[in-house]
Amino acid sequence: MANPRLSVIDESNRGDHYHLIPTDICYYLYEYTSHRGYTFSSTNGLISNLKKKPSQPGQYYKEQAITTCAHALRQALNPNWLASATLVPVPGSKALGHPERDDRMERVCQQMGQPSPDVRSLIIQTQSTTASHEAAPGDRITVDALRALYTIDEALTVPAPQAIAIVDDVLTAGTHYRAMHSTLTARFPEIPIIGVFVARRVFPDDPMVADAF
Repeated sequence: MANPRLSVIDESNRGDHYHLIPTDICYYLYEYTSHRGYTFSSTNGLISNLKKKPSQPGQYYKEQAITTCAHALRQALNPNWLASATLVPVPGSKALGHPERDDRMERVCQQMGQPSPDVRSLIIQTQSTTASHEAAPGDRITVDALRALYTIDEALTVPAPQAIAIVDDVLTAGTHYRAMHSTLTARFPEIPIIGVFVARRVFPDDPMVADAF
């Protein structure tokens, strides 16, 4: 993949992520095309490997994807900012103790710096849900419902962060980001918060035509 550069979500594309509000500051590296398979683009292949469940075959490719995402984000982020920020990974859809719990974003964050940056899983999801990319459009969890499942791990709140980056793989509607942002803002009202994503979702020219994969 080409040398990464961060792009910002602005007025031209915020409507694609309809839960975001104008004051949200979110950055992304690539564009992931919905309704297309892993062969459609290098980004689709990367995200497909990154999202492999722990029980799925091909974990070698998942580990490669984690390393690739971490390296790309590290290259794109200001090292001075990275050295002072707290990276908060979005938790997976499965709660602690679930056999399919996936800590991929925590591992991406941990590999984003040398030495390792300040990575804190400040948000705990108390109940398992259906992963957003597996749920039917009408069955996807709402921001309010998701926030009700989020709690702060108080053991990780000291020292207080200076700046927070919510880190996730794909920005879709912005549900998880908004729920994370609201929960973190309630606990750290004076701390600036941004979102950093490997990719944002875009739609193909003809969404009715899907790949075979």
